Amino acid sequence: MAKRTPVGTFGKGKRGISTLGWALRGAAAGAAGSTALNAVTYLDMTVRGRGTSSTPEQTVERLAEKAHVPIPGDEEHRQNRVQGLGPITGLVAGVGVGVGVGLLRASGFRSQPLVGTLLTTLAVLVAANGPMTVLGVTDPRTWSAADWAADVVPHLAYGAVVKTTMDAFDRP
Repeated sequence: MAKRTPVGTFGKGKRGISTLGWALRGAAAGAAGSTALNAVTYLDMTVRGRGTSSTPEQTVERLAEKAHVPIPGDEEHRQNRVQGLGPITGLVAGVGVGVGVGLLRASGFRSQPLVGTLLTTLAVLVAANGPMTVLGVTDPRTWSAADWAADVVPHLAYGAVVKTTMDAFDRP
């Protein structure tokens, strides 16, 4: 029997979907959310005429340094690899959070729309910005309101898309 709480419902859903099935649905929702996040980010860059962030590449550099794993190639090829790996870290965070949402769904948790969107947004903010903060690439305590808006709005788009997609998977 499902138990209702202010944040959502805990208990088995109606669909009889396996844990792996929910994890895969979560991965798909995370990929869709990542696409929405990227679209909102690129739209912001277009409207405001701002450049790309170098923090993903700096994170890759720091991770490689901490792990003592060299990024191979001459200067040009190495830099191209770093530029490719930077966005992949964002995709890994987005799909990974989606898998986590899918696993929560498999456990029977169904949140209210606003609560689920906000929790998912918070999770992806931590997954994306946490490593950068821990590695000293950025410090959110020093961000301006415009910096926060440029970061939070795309992540809210991610949260809304993931929540909506997961709810659609749960419909009969």
